[in-house]
Amino acid sequence: MFTILSIILACTAAESAQYRAALVADMDTGRVLYQENANELNYPASLTKIMTLYLTFDALEHGRLALNDYLIVSQAAANAEPVKLGVPAGSKIRVEDAIKALAVHSANDVARVLAENLKGGQEESFADLMTRVAREIGLTRTNFENSSGLPNDDHMSTARDIALLSMAVYKHFPQYWHFFGIKSWTYNGKTYTNGNRLLGSYNGCDGMKTGYTKKSKYSLVATAHRDNRHLMSVVLGAENKDVRANVAAQMLNRGFSMLNSGATPVAVTKPVSQPAPQPTPAPAPQPTYTYNSPTQTAPATTFNAAYNAATSAAAPTYTASSAAPVANSMPGTAGVQFGAFSSRASAESQVRNVKNKLGVNAVIETASNGMFRVRVNGLSETAAQQIRASAASNGIDSYVFH
Repeated sequence: MFTILSIILACTAAESAQYRAALVADMDTGRVLYQENANELNYPASLTKIMTLYLTFDALEHGRLALNDYLIVSQAAANAEPVKLGVPAGSKIRVEDAIKALAVHSANDVARVLAENLKGGQEESFADLMTRVAREIGLTRTNFENSSGLPNDDHMSTARDIALLSMAVYKHFPQYWHFFGIKSWTYNGKTYTNGNRLLGSYNGCDGMKTGYTKKSKYSLVATAHRDNRHLMSVVLGAENKDVRANVAAQMLNRGFSMLNSGATPVAVTKPVSQPAPQPTPAPAPQPTYTYNSPTQTAPATTFNAAYNAATSAAAPTYTASSAAPVANSMPGTAGVQFGAFSSRASAESQVRNVKNKLGVNAVIETASNGMFRVRVNGLSETAAQQIRASAASNGIDSYVFH
């Protein structure tokens, strides 16, 4: 008996050394049931895309996007590696397909497409927004440098922060939660399978997201429903996919067992074989847009306080001016006009047409003759010509003005 027990303990210790951090928490109450190194900095890899999708859902909720809108693919987005959907520069992708590309396939090129279309063509500006929103909903040790989680030494988070972010998505945007539970998705004739293997093997699993880079190793947020309980496990820095899936399942099992038994929450600090570097995240950026948080004015200092802030009834929002179209980020004195109309209703229809087909947010200006002009202003010559060419290929008459 002693020998068998020793073997079991040795195996458990060996597996424990094969990941950097983990926790399991109740998604409905925010109660952390068990945690290991949950506040230690790690590279989040593609778990970053949870925040990219959070901001996408926010744009949908506030009318800045619609699921059937089209997003324009830039050359920079098309060049993203290594995991990608392969959308070519100059092409378009529907918002709903873009969401699925991130949730199922973790496509880095499409993450950048969303970032650029949501924040004026600048992924860096979108990353600033990501970090700002992270602070507002209580993520105290997270700094984002890009929209996908591709390697960057200053791109950091913790298991605790990832859990809060995931809970915020669950609470703020339940209407979009089902995207994280899609097992497979077909696009342009090719079928992509979700990397979260618990979706097909763990009873009640309904999400959520995988991640991997060479530095981060393998990570997973996995959620599951059982007996009217909804739990979340977070595993960071696992040695391989098997360890990632096994530890996530073990954490969920432990959490359901603790709920059933009424056990006291447990926090553990354990040694890890290869801890992640520990740089100090850059300070929260000072954005130029107006950001409104209905829940807090200072960072929450405890997990419970942060949970209450992160999952409040109203999601934090930012103004539509912070979601300018791709080309608008290229300052200059040129502009593109998409027609002049005798009625505002016709001009508004053209604005929607331009947004849906080109992904560009045009404005309506009243001319001296009473006509309503549909325009995009403040562009570089190159950007203006690119938009004019794209409009022509989409059957929209336009011209460049200066």
